[in-house]
Amino acid sequence: MLVLSRKRNEAVLVTLGETVIRFTVVDIRGGGKSGRSVRVGIEAPREIPVHREEVWLAIQRDVLPGPGPASSPGREQRRPRKAAG
Repeated sequence: MLVLSRKRNEAVLVTLGETVIRFTVVDIRGGGKSGRSVRVGIEAPREIPVHREEVWLAIQRDVLPGPGPASSPGREQRRPRKAAG
């Protein structure tokens, strides 16, 4: 895992071929009992799905066959629906 330090309004760019995804630190909040919270803005082409991890894991449980999310993002395979009755 690459770990970077960024201040408010600073960005990290991820490039995939000619596709550029920009992650910008929008706000840093808190510091009390619950710790700090960082708001991140993400600029990505519309054809690239962007999800929070817990949402992605829930999607994977619903669309992938098998016991869990063993594959990588973007490899969604829908399960056949059960016949009503």
